[in-house]
Amino acid sequence: MADPARARKMADRIKVIVAKRLERGLRDPRLGFVTITDVKVTGDLQHASVFYTVYGSAEERADSAAALKAATGMLRSEVGKNITARLTPSLEFIADAIPENAALIDDLLREARERDTQVEEQARTATYAGDEDPYVKPREYADDDDDDDDEDDDDQTGDGPAVGQHAEVAADITAATESQK
Repeated sequence: MADPARARKMADRIKVIVAKRLERGLRDPRLGFVTITDVKVTGDLQHASVFYTVYGSAEERADSAAALKAATGMLRSEVGKNITARLTPSLEFIADAIPENAALIDDLLREARERDTQVEEQARTATYAGDEDPYVKPREYADDDDDDDDEDDDDQTGDGPAVGQHAEVAADITAATESQK
């Protein structure tokens, strides 16, 4: 297997050679406006796939494909004369799908823009399904001065339990621990 950098260089060189030869013209009237887009060479440098696009209708694409297939031998010999390799790779011409893919992407982008405008219209006229603010708010307690809530209101400062309650709890804990002994 050859070095990938060497395969890449050979692919670039084949692309230039084939493009120049097509620019000078073939004696085939079926050949349309052909552009070589890319060349891929296998790792053993035995086979080259030449990707091309044709500007025109589907009929012109089919005619250009037939013309390139007929001229494959002549183009291979042209490549063999201009590269410095022991073996000349076989050529295969493959129609590149770039124009079709570009048209498909354009259609998808247009459809996405249409959907975005529909969503914007719906968002402008939309109303809330429930409350405008669905989050739970903290309760607000009313300050009642009822004395029936707690007997020790006098001892409480409002910051915690009553002062006397701490002593009662401590006494209960010590009594429980002594009874367990």
